[in-house]
Amino acid sequence: MAENPSDVDPGAHAAPPPYGTMATVPPTQSQPIAMPSDGDPLIADVTERIGGRSGTHRGRFIGFLSPIRAIVLMASISFTVGYLTKLPCVAENFSGDAKYTRLCYSDIPLLYQLRGFADGWLPYVQTGNGQGPPLEYPVLTGAFMQIASWLTGHDQGALPRSLAFYHWNALLLLICLLVTVVCTALTVRRRPWDAAIVALAPGVVLCSIINWDLLAVALTSGAMLAWSRRRLGWAGVLLGLAVAAKFYPLLLIGPLFLLCLRTGRMRAFAITAGAGLAAWTAVNLPVFLVNHQGWMEFYTYSSARAPDWGSLWYLLMVAGNALDANAVNAYALGLLVVLCAGIAAVALTARQRPRLAQLAFLVLAAFCLSNKVYSPQFVLWLIPLAAMARPRWRDFLVWQTCEALYFAAIWWFLQQYGTSDKGLPDGWYNVSVAVHLLATAWFAGMVVRDIYRPQHDPVRSDGEADDADDPGGGVLDGAADDPVFAALRGVRAHAGAHQRASATGWDEGP
Repeated sequence: MAENPSDVDPGAHAAPPPYGTMATVPPTQSQPIAMPSDGDPLIADVTERIGGRSGTHRGRFIGFLSPIRAIVLMASISFTVGYLTKLPCVAENFSGDAKYTRLCYSDIPLLYQLRGFADGWLPYVQTGNGQGPPLEYPVLTGAFMQIASWLTGHDQGALPRSLAFYHWNALLLLICLLVTVVCTALTVRRRPWDAAIVALAPGVVLCSIINWDLLAVALTSGAMLAWSRRRLGWAGVLLGLAVAAKFYPLLLIGPLFLLCLRTGRMRAFAITAGAGLAAWTAVNLPVFLVNHQGWMEFYTYSSARAPDWGSLWYLLMVAGNALDANAVNAYALGLLVVLCAGIAAVALTARQRPRLAQLAFLVLAAFCLSNKVYSPQFVLWLIPLAAMARPRWRDFLVWQTCEALYFAAIWWFLQQYGTSDKGLPDGWYNVSVAVHLLATAWFAGMVVRDIYRPQHDPVRSDGEADDADDPGGGVLDGAADDPVFAALRGVRAHAGAHQRASATGWDEGP
């Protein structure tokens, strides 16, 4: 239910469900599923070359292969391909130079040995307090690792236990990927096929089994889905759990705050933020009380870490600038604050309020660009949000190609630290770092352009009135600017519902 009913055109669309209710109605004849070939020039060209022009049965899904099932199948195939690319390393138990030369490196079997799981230590409870080795991961990720360790067992069996641990983690991470693509497909009701971008992303194929990032990605995607369905409490719980698995989802609080501030939906923000804090506390407080030193390891390790591979700060360091961890912490935080201030200005000055997915992608891209380390699997954080922020295959594949080049470069570069004393020269690796940074910045720039020029936004310009504002925005969708905020901006508040009625009449001004 809109908090300011007088600001919404009652004839524009049916009244949204109140806070705390889940709308589960699928697209109807008035809400047809958007087909990728309708709005994406690349897909339209490919499908016409393969199957000819659209026919009378276009958009009909008969039998088993519905859009969601098709996307789940795509994601399963992508994950399987990535799993198969790791087989050269599996054959050598992830030892030797094959993990670099064959591009099949994974942290998972290595950390099974080095973080006490092979010896039966419980993370946080029995590690990091002088007994076992500390675990530098947030609590929920540590619990995920421990579940895989329990599944692995402690009998030798036919496989080395580190490989059994790797295979169990791969299965659990596949489940996380499937949760991610399903949540992405359901977040914007009319556009389930946007999730195919996630399912077929090169980053998913290459990086899904390097580390445990997909757990946080799945929880974050679930939070986005819950928010889109106006389940504010569940959105907060899932976001809090995501933060308990990885730090980066905490940054999504910023876009939520800005958009709720602009629309006067601060009650919705408070409910979500409060539920998130409660969920995070429920997971972390027991571990903190049992062993605060082990619990703190993630934060102390992250703070003490020097400039590392893939980052802007690494490039500055190899260029001859002496940078210690404390200096980089200050510089990285300062750059992130500057970038987020710019994003806030975009959120509050754009004539039409940005979509939540757009701001969320921009904030995470800013974090990746300013952070003092960029591991290849960090691209997984961005992929679902990129698919919702700018679902255009051409631009997405350009960005992903640059990320794939960086993926190959980092492992070939690290080969020089192996036994063969060979590898990618430093200069070429530095070029790959610059390419991935510039590609991420370019894609973010395209999203900013879409915000100021909504006629370029693939979602808002798809010709459907229901998508003209923020179809994945939950309580934000169709909301008017708050009158107080609108007065401060010096413009007249106008409801998103009125924008729906003129979905094709975009104002060319910023």
